Amino acid sequence: MMDSLIKPVLELVRAAGQATLPYWQAGVTVQTKADDSPVTAADIAAHKVLAAGLAALDASIPVLSEEDCAIALSERQQWTRWWLVDPLDGTKEFISGSAEYTVNVALVERGEVVFGVVGVPVTDSVYYGGAAFGAFCRDADGAIRSLQMRTAPQDELVVLASKRHSSPEQEALLQGLAAQFPRLHLLNVGSSLKFCQMAEGAADLYPRLAPTSQWDTAAAQGVLEGAGGQVLNLQGQALTYAAQESYLNPHFIALPQQAPWREQVLASL
Repeated sequence: MMDSLIKPVLELVRAAGQATLPYWQAGVTVQTKADDSPVTAADIAAHKVLAAGLAALDASIPVLSEEDCAIALSERQQWTRWWLVDPLDGTKEFISGSAEYTVNVALVERGEVVFGVVGVPVTDSVYYGGAAFGAFCRDADGAIRSLQMRTAPQDELVVLASKRHSSPEQEALLQGLAAQFPRLHLLNVGSSLKFCQMAEGAADLYPRLAPTSQWDTAAAQGVLEGAGGQVLNLQGQALTYAAQESYLNPHFIALPQQAPWREQVLASL
């Protein structure tokens, strides 16, 4: 079933990304949602492509999208399998004209990510993967390469940080890591591309001690898990997506399943 779903989802994510491009760097109007987060016509255009396409692909699998999430908990608790969608992740990057925004689709079953697809509209590339079958990137020319996290830094520990979101707890953790790892380099990357950078072996660690929502992380978590990584809450348990009243994730850290410095980092939490 997985193979029959993932190929058309790759094309849907690409189509949704293309639907955003006419609005990119075009002075798009920004509106503010009830939670004070921004939304643009590009978000809505991508959502419409994905909502229609996923429903046509398999009408029995419900869709939970950031742009259509007013679904009662009592209903969501009955789901065993669903699509978790962020039509445009990194809206603030998109508004600023940055290319660091993505289209995210994850297939979730009983709270766990089966596979995730992360499209990068500006480069026409797409990352995809899951714990059961590996991780890959398809470039704009159609070439496909496999992805694998590195388990040992090349010359320094590269830690990913959000360009726009931090917290006192996260800053304290980064200071502690800098004390433990003198050769530490902070790399600022927007949207779910942080996970994809790790999956490609370009970074080692992504701590997030600031708010995220389920649709921000699920698809990229699938890619990371396929590349040999994990996303853990601060108690050391895997980040999951079981239905709950709030869509907010707990704080988490993404890192390799195998790394000589792993326990040292987890102890610092």
